[in-house]
Amino acid sequence: MNPEKVVFGFFIVLSLTLNFGFVIGDIDDPSHHHPWEFFAVIVVNLIATVLKFGDRSQLGALLLATSLVAMLQLMAAALVWVMAAYASGVGMTSSTMASIVSLAAGALIANVISVILLVIETFLLRR
Repeated sequence: MNPEKVVFGFFIVLSLTLNFGFVIGDIDDPSHHHPWEFFAVIVVNLIATVLKFGDRSQLGALLLATSLVAMLQLMAAALVWVMAAYASGVGMTSSTMASIVSLAAGALIANVISVILLVIETFLLRR
């Protein structure tokens, strides 16, 4: 067993599960989407992205691309959250939360693709 592959797989799957946990719930209800959980999603996705650097294969490039898409979606969601909480006078509304969760759901799709690619890579290595 390769410890590097274990850590790599751990962070990819953890980013997917944390993102799923954040997205689940009423899309427009801020009480269903905790900011600390969202912060954890960003941090773990960032770690998973950094771990994907260095793989020079085509599959590695696809894995990195999915991580970059997820990070872009999460950074956009974080920007919307910060703007709503601190820059606007309105605060967090249900439509703002729906936008944040929608962006995080886009990152969730990218994470699902990343896990599927990891499973495919693992299957191909076993042959």
